[in-house]
Amino acid sequence: MTNLDEEQLLVFVDKMPAFRSSVQRLLLLAADLNADGREIVQVIESDPLMTVKILKVINSPFYGLAQKISSVQRAVVHLGINTIKNLALSVAAIGVLPTKNQAGFDTHAFLLHSLTTAALCKLLADRLKVPLMQGSDYFVAGLLHDFGKIVFAEFIPTAYKQVLDTAKEQEINLFQAELDILGTDHSQAGKLLAEHWGLANELVEAIDHHHSEHLHTQLGDCLFAANQISKKLGFGFAGNPVVDELPPDTAHVFGMNLEDLIIDLGDLSTIKNEALAFID
Repeated sequence: MTNLDEEQLLVFVDKMPAFRSSVQRLLLLAADLNADGREIVQVIESDPLMTVKILKVINSPFYGLAQKISSVQRAVVHLGINTIKNLALSVAAIGVLPTKNQAGFDTHAFLLHSLTTAALCKLLADRLKVPLMQGSDYFVAGLLHDFGKIVFAEFIPTAYKQVLDTAKEQEINLFQAELDILGTDHSQAGKLLAEHWGLANELVEAIDHHHSEHLHTQLGDCLFAANQISKKLGFGFAGNPVVDELPPDTAHVFGMNLEDLIIDLGDLSTIKNEALAFID
């Protein structure tokens, strides 16, 4: 057993790549209900790498736009500021991912799970009539909720491979295998990483408590449900073989259990396809 304490986790987290200043500014604007869409566009356009990647995705066959989009401003006209903002945050998150690791952790499948959970979390927020501008917090929470796993896969790959194998072989929750073998779980690592990246307190708390003891808030309930829906539908894979039912309080918020919620949401394949188009 590898007993990781918070001090060791902080050492690992400090070694993770930081978000660029443009991304930090974008996160602040995303959390600001009064943010000017023009300022968001300016921040994105000030980062040439982010701009190129966003335009590449927008001009991909997935969006099927009739004409080529050559600027972020034009992209906003066609797809809306919130879509562009979420694409920019997705580019930023992918940018800090290591391309490979020795833990055997599949980052492509991980990304698919993260992106679909983000989109599902935002979809559930819309269902609960969360104000539009707050929806970005829901997207970011879904996108980054499992990034603590990347910390483990990057810095303790041998031990984390054992965790992944144990969860698979025993068909137990990944966070339980982490606690048994590492003495901590990816939620704790994710919390420290979110603090390292300067995320808002609400996001830090949601990431810290996104499993069975999740926060019973609108954000917490949407994140928990979105995570389970992504797993249930096989949208990527982030190492956890177990799909949890919605706790009674969360089921009450949505007015139904997990199976019925998935049915009620209708065809979700577009969410998966959009995420795949983005990754590829």
